[in-house]
Formats: sequence, structure tokens, C-alpha cells
Amino acid sequence: MGRAGFKSRIDEAAAPLRRFPVFRRYLAARLVSQTGSSAAPIALAFAVLEIGGQAATIGLVLTAALVPQMLLMLAGGAIADRAPRDRIMVIAHLVSAATQLVVAVLLLTGRAEVWHLLAAAVLSGAVGGFVGPAAEGMVRQLVAKDHLREANATQRMVQNVVKVAAPALAGVGVAAAGAGWVLAYDAVTFLVAAWLLSRLRVPLTPIKRQKMWAALREGWADFASRRWLWIMVVQSALCCAPWLVGYQILGPVYTQEYLGGAAAWGLVMAVFSGGLIAGSVVVLLLRPRRVAVVACVAIACEALPLAALALHAPLPVLLAAVFLTGVGLDVSINTFAAFRQREIPLELQSRVAAYNLVGQQLLIPVGYLVAAPLADAVGLVPVLAGCAAVIVVCAFVPLLDGQVRAMRLPRVPAAPGGRSGSLMKKSPGLAE
Repeated sequence: MGRAGFKSRIDEAAAPLRRFPVFRRYLAARLVSQTGSSAAPIALAFAVLEIGGQAATIGLVLTAALVPQMLLMLAGGAIADRAPRDRIMVIAHLVSAATQLVVAVLLLTGRAEVWHLLAAAVLSGAVGGFVGPAAEGMVRQLVAKDHLREANATQRMVQNVVKVAAPALAGVGVAAAGAGWVLAYDAVTFLVAAWLLSRLRVPLTPIKRQKMWAALREGWADFASRRWLWIMVVQSALCCAPWLVGYQILGPVYTQEYLGGAAAWGLVMAVFSGGLIAGSVVVLLLRPRRVAVVACVAIACEALPLAALALHAPLPVLLAAVFLTGVGLDVSINTFAAFRQREIPLELQSRVAAYNLVGQQLLIPVGYLVAAPLADAVGLVPVLAGCAAVIVVCAFVPLLDGQVRAMRLPRVPAAPGGRSGSLMKKSPGLAE
């Protein structure tokens, strides 16, 4: 890339921040919230261990958050397409702040029990069922269609910068002061983010008045009509469960046994976030267009850290593996999100995103529940190796489909007037 080309792409990468002030304010709110949300998972895992829980308990708490989120996400998507998305996010942040604050107080006063964490997880998951679809539709609402790739990459890069420092600091904070203080900080960030979001002036979009069931049917019809979309969702469902089982449940347990505990796992999470940042830079500078190839290679990279753990690789090798995985995942997420946002009509963004998210997460609760018993039965290392094998086998299957292989982002911005050309080769059954 020549100097002129490099400067041009830097200018294009900064376009969403320069041209859309409301996007800048939204980004600030997400950044503040992320500082707490990036620290909370490691605090929660070690909070369970502090009060006498085991790996199975961590899986149970994670499942308690995920199940209500999945059950309510479709309704959340329908509501987010019919109500102001920024208001939904404000309410969700306030509820999350109250939940985390109660848990923090219970931990700090020594009164926390497992059922308290389970109840808080259920409430947090229910809130996530509404905020997830709303957030998915916000970027498409705040920036022009031609700047979606840069806006997504900028948002993720800023958030991932926070993720580099937050897990490492959270690990140190848990080791020094306990999980309660880290969760209290998370509650404060939710409050600040809610205040920032309440000051947004989001452009209004036309809202179709229809019953909830009709809105859900309309969203499902659009989702089901796009074969490329549901094939990628099936792939993600088959690969996300083993990845998250290894990374969120078995990883901390392995670290506790072999790598010294919370501080080491905080370092692993920080390096993973560094890979995510590098992935955002790749998207901004190189602007990958072949959506399916990028996504499948990235999914396959999820096997690397799990294989490193299964082989008892030294910490530097594990760090290199999670860094490469972070790069691949962020390139994939940004590229696929930009493509999906361009293809899906604005008034259907949240509903289709909800079906997408629910489909991706369908197998995760099963994985959370069976991971620890399976590790107890056959051993931690065999389960990690098995998770890596499943990911490798399932990663490249979508490339057998012609519609999936045809997924492309445009080489140049769309013509003035908001009309873009066809983004994909013509394939039978492809929704326009």
C-alpha cells in the first residue's frame, strides 16, 4: 500500500467520527460501559470460586444468564424495531447497574451465596435480551450505509482497546481486593453510560404498527429467505459453544490448576483483546471483501487456544494463539456485520439480528451445563482437545454453498443518492 493509499484509507476510516456527531456520542457511551463489562466476566468467575463454587457452578451461572436472554431476545428484537432503540438501551443500563451493585454489596459484606449470583444472572440475561437487538440496529441508524464497515470497525477497535487493559486490571483487582469491588465498578460504568445514552438525539425511523406476533413472523420470513445468513448462523452455533466452553469455563479452571490463577488468565484475556484491536486495524486499512472466506478462517482459529491448553503449551504459546484468534474474530465480526447491515432493511435490523443472535447461542447453554461434568468424567485436557476438534471440523462447511461463497462487500462506495449496486452475485433464492 503506497503512502497516498495509506493516507486515503486513514481518512476513510475516520469518516464516521468526522461526519456523524451522534455516532461519536454513542461511541463514548459504549466505551464507558465496556470498561466495566470487560472486567466483569473474570470477576464473576472468581466470585463463584470465592464463595465455594466449582467449575460446574460457573457453568450454571453463565447458563442462568444466557437462557432468559435467548428466550426474550426475539421479543426484544420486535420491540427494538418499533420503539426508540436508545431509550431501550438506557433502561437496560440502569437495570444492569442496579443488579451489579446488589451483587457487589453482597460479596463485600460476605453474604453472597450461589443463588444470589444465579438470580442476578437471570436478571442480567433478561436485560440482555432487549439491549442486544437494540444495539445491533443502532449503528445502521446512526451512520450512512457507505460507512458501516468503518463505523463497525471503529466501534469495536475502541471497545477492544479497553478490553486489553480491563481484564488484566480486573485480575489484579480480584487478587488484591476481591471480586466485589470489580463488580461495583461495573455498576458505576453502567450508570455513566446510561446518562450518556440518555443525551443522544437519534434520528427517528418510520415505525410500522403491528402486533408482536406479526412482527416476529415478518422478521423470521426475512431471516429464513436468506440462505447465506442461516447457514452462517448454523456454523456459528456449532462452533461458538465449544469455543466459549473452553474459553469461559475450562480456561479459568485450567489456569487455576496450572498457570497460577486470576492474574494469568487476566493476561490471556488482555492479549486476546489485543488481537481484536489488531483485527479492527486490518479491517480499516485492508477492507476485506470476501466475507465467507474471512468468517470461516476466523472460526477455525478459535481452535488454536484450546489446542494450546490441551497440549499444556507454555504461556507464551497460549498468548500467541489467543492473539491470532482475536485478530481473526474481529475481522470476521466486522466484515460480516457490515455485509448483514447493508443487506437487511433498516426496519428489520433488530428482528433479523435477534434471530441471528438466538441461533448462534442455541447450543451454548448445553455446553455450559455439560462441560464441567464431562471434564470430571474424562478429564480437562480431553474435553479441551475435543472442543478444538469440533471447531476445526465445522468451520469450513459453509463454503460448500454457492450463496455463501458469493458474499462480497463492494470495492468502492455506493453511488450518491443512497442506492448501492448488487452486493452479491445472483443466486436462486437470494433476497434482494
